[in-house]
This record gives sequence, structure tokens and C-alpha cells, in this order.
Amino acid sequence: MLFMLIGLYYVIMQLAGYTIMGVDKGRAKRGEWRVPEKRLWQLAFFGAGLGLWLGMEKFRHKSKHLNFRLGFPLFTCLHAAFILFIYYEITFK
Repeated sequence: MLFMLIGLYYVIMQLAGYTIMGVDKGRAKRGEWRVPEKRLWQLAFFGAGLGLWLGMEKFRHKSKHLNFRLGFPLFTCLHAAFILFIYYEITFK
């Protein structure tokens, strides 16, 4: 049950990250208020790194910034390691 809740959390976070990248790209094109970079990093920290990364590639948004090109995949890997750790703890303990 716990692992299912964690999985649901990560699915929601990925959808949120992907959506926010698309929304921010649209706002950038229209010259409107933008999502602060700090908010994108907060989302990545809390588990939306994969969604942000995929959104960055799909919408070609923030893709020229090296810190995003390296940071989002790094957070994705860290969260994947966390999920594997939790899975191991639940399954083999």
C-alpha cells in the first residue's frame, strides 16, 4: 500500500512538472508572467525532475541552460535511487 501511494505521488509530480514546463513556455512566447526558476528547482527537488526534464525536451524550454540540462536528470536519478531503496526496504525486510 505504501509503495502504491509513493508511486501515485511520483506520477502526479511528473504530470505537474511536464505541465508547468509547457505553461511556462507558452507564457514566455506571449511575454507574460513566468514561473520562477526557483519554483522549477523546488519541483525537481520534491520529485518532478523527470516530468520537468521531459517537458524541457518536448517544449524546447530552458534547454540551453546547462544547469537545467544536468540538474533535472540528476534529481531524476536521485529520486529513482530513493524509490529503489524504499522498494528494497519494503520487499526484503
